Parts: sequence; structure tokens; C-alpha cells
Amino acid sequence: MKELDVLGTAMISLTGYDDQLRMFALLANVKCRPTKSGVSFTWRGVWEYDILSGTGSVKLGKDGQLTGKIGIRGGDQSSFRAVRANEPDKPIPEPPRYPRKWGRKW
Repeated sequence: MKELDVLGTAMISLTGYDDQLRMFALLANVKCRPTKSGVSFTWRGVWEYDILSGTGSVKLGKDGQLTGKIGIRGGDQSSFRAVRANEPDKPIPEPPRYPRKWGRKW
């Protein structure tokens, strides 16, 4: 889906080490933990100039695809499907920090 690829191929990393999310205009750091049925995660990042955070969960299907849900704290929620990739075509950059805009570090 082209709409997901504004900043590069939409991706989520759920390895448990330095994980990240890139989707639409969102760049986020991800913290994940295993569950009985898959992985649950929280994320915190930036959508253009706005700090956002949320939660999500995924499980691995028999076909090797991840199916999951992702939500924005206090906002929308959506489901998604993902396929495994060996390496991103472009590295996922760190979310930008805007301490002057909000007057605090996050």
C-alpha cells in the first residue's frame, strides 16, 4: 500500500533490542515483550512535529505473516499484516527530537 510508504517502506522491528517503527509520517522507538500468543509492544515517536505514543500487539500466523493491531494513545486503532524482511531498503532513522517546541526532553 503506497500510503504507508511516505518515509520509506513501512516497517516494524520486534527483536527486543533497539526496535523501531516507520509508517506513514511516523518514526518511533518500540519496546516489546513476548506474550503467550505473540508480542505486545508500546511505541513512542514523532508524526511530523507531534509527539505520539501508543500500543500494539502481533501474532505470527501459520503462513509466516504477522497480524496485529496498533493504536495511538487517545486516538485511532488499526489492524495490519506484515511479512518478514531481511534488511530494510533504507535504515529506519531515529525519531527527531524537538525539545525547544515542548520545553522538555522525552
